[in-house]
Amino acid sequence: MSYSNYSSGSGARQARRTFEFGRTHVVRPKGRHLATIVWLHGLGDNGSSVCQLLESLPLPNVKFICPTAPTRPVALLGGFTCTAWFDVAEISEDSPDDIEGLDASAAHIANLLSTEPADVKLGIGGFSMGAAVALYSATCFSVGKYANGSLYPINLRAIVGLSGWLPGSRFLKNKIDGSNEAPRRAASLPILLCHGRSDEVVAYRYGETSAHALTSSGFRSLVFKCYDGLGHYTVPREMDEVCKFLVSRLGLENYH
Repeated sequence: MSYSNYSSGSGARQARRTFEFGRTHVVRPKGRHLATIVWLHGLGDNGSSVCQLLESLPLPNVKFICPTAPTRPVALLGGFTCTAWFDVAEISEDSPDDIEGLDASAAHIANLLSTEPADVKLGIGGFSMGAAVALYSATCFSVGKYANGSLYPINLRAIVGLSGWLPGSRFLKNKIDGSNEAPRRAASLPILLCHGRSDEVVAYRYGETSAHALTSSGFRSLVFKCYDGLGHYTVPREMDEVCKFLVSRLGLENYH
């Protein structure tokens, strides 16, 4: 599936960018279908490899949708082409964000969730760059629209971000404060952030800074877990935390 956006500057319409997303993989629930989570892979990965991890989780009532990001040149890698949810030059609070790419990925995810049954609770999770898009989607949900002004259509019930960061964190508080409904939506959205203190790719301080930016902007239902000795990967105790969070926040305790 492709998404096309226009970026505008100085009042003139700029070149059109088209984003071709890769194959989507699905982990179907083993029990009654009560929740659907779109799970987003990291830079250079794909939806298929993510499925292998998610299939082993003791979450029989959760359907996981695992899309694959577009293949594009990535500035952080010197222009090397790989799967990436958006372009990024460096991971820092001051680095310019690829808002067009972020909007396109957030819209693709929302489109995947839009066809789920009305009684199923919806959420987004991800690792590294995938976590960044999950958090960006959380801000779109809270404000009620994407950065390009289009309405955000999904009622999110849970967000999980592992070893990631929040794009556009320095502008978030103003966005939330500038909307009547955003503070209520932000306060009601459960978010779990996990980060290793020894992360050599996305430094721990970026996870910590992102958590602070979210909580100070009104995301009160946020839990931040840190792991001593953990690098840029997942471990069983971290995924156990993810399972407990989803079961608790999505009300799955009494179902099998």
